[in-house]
Amino acid sequence: MNRKVIAGIALATALAVPVSGVAATSASAASASTKQSTGSRNLQAKTAVAQLKSPYRKGTKKYSQWYAKQYMEIRYGWGKGQQRAIINLWTKESGWNHKSSNGSSGAYGIPQSLPGRKMASQGSDWRTNPETQIRWGLSYIKGRYGSPNNAWAHFRSHNWY
Repeated sequence: MNRKVIAGIALATALAVPVSGVAATSASAASASTKQSTGSRNLQAKTAVAQLKSPYRKGTKKYSQWYAKQYMEIRYGWGKGQQRAIINLWTKESGWNHKSSNGSSGAYGIPQSLPGRKMASQGSDWRTNPETQIRWGLSYIKGRYGSPNNAWAHFRSHNWY
């Protein structure tokens, strides 16, 4: 088996194992549990992708696209159809340049976060690390649009997402 398959199996197994502990008794406790669980899944996906060997040098457009494809497949289960949408979307937004900055709006990075500092929720290195920007951007798309295809459709009809 290749490393990608092994990492995917390891992640699927980790995500399938229930978290033990005291059941939540209030809405805020349930919310905290969900956030912790989401954070755990993010870390597991980040770790699984880190175990893979990229054929590209970090910081290049090809590396960023490779990382996005791996992370979105492992973390969200989004395959080739969704991957094509994210390639199209972020090619239009930033050209996959992790240092891209929109002088008029202040949007920053690969996903063109507005303001850019919102990406700090994924890491303090958000200004310089394409991986941090990609993780934030995919999380944003999941929360706001549900999928890259939906975000891409919105972009095509409104010229923003």
